[in-house]
Amino acid sequence: MKSFKLTLGGLAVCCALLALAGMAQAQAARTWVSGVGDDANPCSRTAPCKTFAGTISKTAVNGEINCLDPGSFGAVTITKSITIDCHEIFAGMTGSASNGINIPFDNFTATSEVRKTVRLRNLNITGFDTGSVGINISGGTGTTGTEVFIEDCLIDGDYGGSARGIQDFRAGGGVLVVNNTTIRNIGTTGISVVPASGNNGSSISVTNSRVANCSFGLALANGAKGTTTDSVFVGNGTGVRADGTSQISVEHCTVSNNTVAGFFVSGGGAILVARSVAMNNAALATVSVSGTISSYGTNHTGGVAFPNAATAN
Repeated sequence: MKSFKLTLGGLAVCCALLALAGMAQAQAARTWVSGVGDDANPCSRTAPCKTFAGTISKTAVNGEINCLDPGSFGAVTITKSITIDCHEIFAGMTGSASNGINIPFDNFTATSEVRKTVRLRNLNITGFDTGSVGINISGGTGTTGTEVFIEDCLIDGDYGGSARGIQDFRAGGGVLVVNNTTIRNIGTTGISVVPASGNNGSSISVTNSRVANCSFGLALANGAKGTTTDSVFVGNGTGVRADGTSQISVEHCTVSNNTVAGFFVSGGGAILVARSVAMNNAALATVSVSGTISSYGTNHTGGVAFPNAATAN
């Protein structure tokens, strides 16, 4: 009888070890989606999944999802540090009547993650005029030191609900880097960074990107800090806006043909402009309540001066 109990105990241990091994194998460092895949698959290269939502649960923390072929891979909520990279492959995502991508850092499942980072590359997120937010980033005051990198993406057609292209409302601050990305046809703001608690270290960098046909192109508030270089803000209501002690540096950009103002500040916000073209806006710059819009003296504005310019534009 004693021997039999020992045998059963040994079998139980073996089963537990096998189960753990199976769980470890279930989450791979690299997974794959395909337009003809199936979410019942293990998301391997030879047996890809169908959607990002179906793939993310089978991808390890800090892992990467790639695309085997073109397809529409659905909206997704990201709850772990991960990369979704479909470079060289058309990766469509439909966010009609919803958000395209949600990144709620409060809900990251691996609480032991030292570096909470999400990287998105070569994704086409379409709202079909009913989508709310293309990429929605959130998190409470306890989620500090988080990072989001968005590269080579297209966000288009969000007019429902809050209607923003990229929305970053992290209360705990964090880094947002947007590079070589086009945001167009958005009901309110193309890129909106408004930390819920204010003055908490939120920072954004926008480079080599284009924002068009939005109510506001790039808007910061509540103490967020940002820079934009080599980018274009055209055909919006307002091109670049800073509210509530937020600060934006605009360098080597085109801010033109905006129907309300090229630049707008209020509530102690500040915009500093250098080596940029700001032509054919309904107003070059508007200061509401308080704030500063300053020129380094190297801009082309059609002879119109910035409100706080100490030298010629």
